[in-house]
Amino acid sequence: MTVKRCFPPVVDANTRVLILGSLPGEVSLAHGQYYANRQNRFWKLVGDVIGMPLVEFDYAARLRALLDHRIGLWDVVAEARRVGSLDSRIRDHANNDLVGLIDTLPNLAIIAFNGGTAEKIGMKALGERAEQYRLLRMPSSSPAHASVSYAQKLAVWRQLACV
Repeated sequence: MTVKRCFPPVVDANTRVLILGSLPGEVSLAHGQYYANRQNRFWKLVGDVIGMPLVEFDYAARLRALLDHRIGLWDVVAEARRVGSLDSRIRDHANNDLVGLIDTLPNLAIIAFNGGTAEKIGMKALGERAEQYRLLRMPSSSPAHASVSYAQKLAVWRQLACV
């Protein structure tokens, strides 16, 4: 079982919302891009929230659009052993330094977790610091969570529009 590593955070000093995933899946790791699997609805969801067709943009433009809308992106897991892409297969994980990151974000107000695994690991890593922020658990954008319709997911993800 090989060790998988996350990507660097996508943030700047203006970041007001930080979306935290768990660990990039196989397709994302192969492409070196967050949410590269076309079946993952992340870019469609965030695009619909901010009113931009992010799925039509190239990767650099997607990241720029996030930052322009004061949205940051990272993962709670720094590295782990995992076969495949499912969060349930994450083993021997090391957490990212979430507290260290949020200390560099003076305008941060909202931390949104993309799915239950991200929330569970992220809340533990944040500890008491979590109380300083509005916390949102978003239904996972992963294709593995197809039991929730796109419309139902979007209804919850729209909470990010309050930026």
